[in-house]
Amino acid sequence: MDFDVIVLGAGAAGMMCAAVAGQRGRRVLLVEHAAKLGEKIRISGGGRCNFTNLLSRPEAFLSGNPDFCRSALARYTPRDFITLVERHGIRYHEKTLGQLFCDNSAVQVIAMLRGECDAAGVHWALPAKVERVARHPGGDAPGFEVATTHGIFRAHALVVATGGLSIPKLGATPLGYRIAEQFGLPVVAPRPALVPLAAAPEWLARFGELSGASFEAIASCAEAPPGSEWPPFREAVLITHRGLSGPAILQVSSYWQLGGGRGPVVLDLLPGRDAGAWLAAHRRDPRGLGALLADILPRRFAQSFAQALGWTQPLAQLSNATVEAAAQTLKGWRIQPSGTLGYAKAEVTLGGVDTDALSQQTLEARSVPGLYFIGEVVDVTGWLGGYNFQWAWSSGYAAGTAA
Repeated sequence: MDFDVIVLGAGAAGMMCAAVAGQRGRRVLLVEHAAKLGEKIRISGGGRCNFTNLLSRPEAFLSGNPDFCRSALARYTPRDFITLVERHGIRYHEKTLGQLFCDNSAVQVIAMLRGECDAAGVHWALPAKVERVARHPGGDAPGFEVATTHGIFRAHALVVATGGLSIPKLGATPLGYRIAEQFGLPVVAPRPALVPLAAAPEWLARFGELSGASFEAIASCAEAPPGSEWPPFREAVLITHRGLSGPAILQVSSYWQLGGGRGPVVLDLLPGRDAGAWLAAHRRDPRGLGALLADILPRRFAQSFAQALGWTQPLAQLSNATVEAAAQTLKGWRIQPSGTLGYAKAEVTLGGVDTDALSQQTLEARSVPGLYFIGEVVDVTGWLGGYNFQWAWSSGYAAGTAA
């Protein structure tokens, strides 16, 4: 069967692209290997889908080319997707930091995208495993041939929206990277991103009893590469039995991975406070530092943290050097991760198809006319909080208007 466009992958980016291309009158086939549509959409945001972020901007995305996402984000904005959501009568709310969630269920977003595709006349091959992709020289212009368990299909344009390696239990595969390499496109080595960090056994032996403690902190990476400015993140941190998690940690994990997993993660446990001035104001307090910290931090964490660091005497009895060291630790607790918890716990994938090989405007491969890569398979990774969905919508729209 012949089509104008074949889209591989019926996730967020793939369905957006297929719908947009179909609305242009293109004959579109959407191929999906899973039996259920949009499983990553369904589980996102605790089942309510954090479908975009009002603060989406290029600076919130990691890539070998930080400016690559600029064109697509400008052409299809959070407001554009919100308009689509409102047109389908999906109620939503802003949670924090520009994050928008469905009031009810993420299933509504999946149904919306499916409905948009159906209304645009998109054809489906579901579930269908891709067995082979090749150039097809026949016809007026060269195209592509895709062999699947549903048959062999041909099209003038092929859009790869197969995602990354995160959450393998939902069926993640390296298919997109293999297709890129097959056609000579470079791939930036994939790594888990937005992922909890593991701690070394000696750290866990010392601080393991803090497991379950959650608190607000400012997290950052200590060692950014020369010329790089990596942002700090002020959000919740969670101590786990394996290391560190929580939104602030997931955010910095992407940068820590980008830096090759070198250097410690730094936590400011007293955001917005001058620790030295605060300790000086309580210098004569007969209580221990753990009891004092319990006025600011969760009690169990404060007391166990102080004890683990040997701050057991009343503050009035501690030496000036110890108090100064305590202030430095409270504003910069340095923790050296031993690694990440891997793709099974990662929200998304860092790395992917090298953006230097793609058009910034259309996501088409520069060296292979008619071949497009969109969404997570591309070396563009957003912050936590709806940014990666916005990249899916924006990149899908860009390719859908061109393919």
